[in-house]
Amino acid sequence: MTMTEHALRPLRERPRSRVRQQGPSPWEAERVRPLTRCQVTDHFPELGALYAANSGTGPWEGSQLSRAFLWRLRLDMRRPGFSLLIAENAATTACAYGFPLSARLFAIREIVVRPRVRQQFPDRDWNLARRLQRRLLTDHGGVTGITVARRSDTRTLVALRSWGWRDVAAAPYGGPLCGPCRILLLDV
Repeated sequence: MTMTEHALRPLRERPRSRVRQQGPSPWEAERVRPLTRCQVTDHFPELGALYAANSGTGPWEGSQLSRAFLWRLRLDMRRPGFSLLIAENAATTACAYGFPLSARLFAIREIVVRPRVRQQFPDRDWNLARRLQRRLLTDHGGVTGITVARRSDTRTLVALRSWGWRDVAAAPYGGPLCGPCRILLLDV
C-alpha cells in the first residue's frame, strides 16, 4: 500500500493506536507542602474538619473521630522528626503525617484523603495518597515506611495495599503475626 492509498483509506479501516494517552492528573492542581509544628497547631480546626469530612461517618461519629484524631496528632507532634504534609488548592484537601522510628523506618501514622482518592486510580504515581506518602519517605532520606491497620478495617487495608503497601509476612522469630492489627511496609 502506498502512502497515498493509506491516506485515502477511510478512518474506520485504519488500525487504532495501542498507545494509551494519559492526560494530566485529576489532582494536579493540589500542591503538597510541609507544615511546621506551629503551623500544624494553627491548622487544628481545619485538620479536624478534614478528618471528620473524610471519615465516612455521620456528623456525630465524625465529630468524635475528629477529636480522637486531633488528640493523636497532639501527642505525635512531640516526637523527634515529626513531619506533616498537606495538599491544598483553594483549601486543604488531604494530609499525611508521621515520624522516624529508627534510621531506616518511618512510621506513617495517618493518611487523610477524600474517598475518591481511595477508589480512583490508586495505583497511579500521581494519586494524591501515593504522592503524600512518597514525599514523607523521601523527605526523610528514602526510608521504609511502616504503618499499622486493624485487621477488621478492610476498607483501610484495601486502600493501603492499592497504594503500594505490603503486609509483613511473619514475625522476626519466624512465627505468624497474629492479633488485632496488621503491620504494613512501604518502600519508596
